[in-house]
Amino acid sequence: MPISQAMRDRHSVRQYLDKPIPENIRQALDSYVISINAAGGMHIQLIYDEPACYNTRMAHYGHFENVRNYIALVGPKGSELEEKAGYYGEMIVLKAQELGLNTCWTALSRGKSRSVILPGEKEVILISLGYGATQGSARKSKRAAQISDYAPDAPDWYREGIEAALLAPTAINQQKFRISRQGNKVAIKTSGIGPCLKIDLGIVKFHFEIGAGKDNFEWA
Repeated sequence: MPISQAMRDRHSVRQYLDKPIPENIRQALDSYVISINAAGGMHIQLIYDEPACYNTRMAHYGHFENVRNYIALVGPKGSELEEKAGYYGEMIVLKAQELGLNTCWTALSRGKSRSVILPGEKEVILISLGYGATQGSARKSKRAAQISDYAPDAPDWYREGIEAALLAPTAINQQKFRISRQGNKVAIKTSGIGPCLKIDLGIVKFHFEIGAGKDNFEWA
């Protein structure tokens, strides 16, 4: 499955089957995370067969069921950590989708994870992982004109980047970001206040890059 198709197929899933992730899928994900950590200077961890984190009152309140695996987005403390967690976390989310798994970004509706947090590091957010009881459902989305300066005479790569950005998951579906372009330079900024805005920014940037093609533009 190409990553562009994974972006379209992937939806948040909170209820999972009692089905273990097989060893070959684990190895593929493990290898992918190792490469991401090396490239991004992160300490992202895959936690398998650990049901306690999502077996809490908060998780049940958030309608999570039978979550036994999750991704812990951990990295060095700093002003860029949350955006990097969003960017690299979404890379893993879409890789998981390609491998037939389902996911859901989880800020508060869970318990304490079993990630290893070294001195100078911080755990930003978790992502549930497994075989969904369903494939989830599409959410309501804003239009291109509501989140960008898109005009009909804009290049195709810009339109495709915006379309991909609109598929990005954001906290409580807030889509509080704005995309603008001058020539081949593109800027994405969040607006207003809300939860997880910096994480959302990283997720949206990765989606835009996939849609537009990294060779077609530069970040402003």
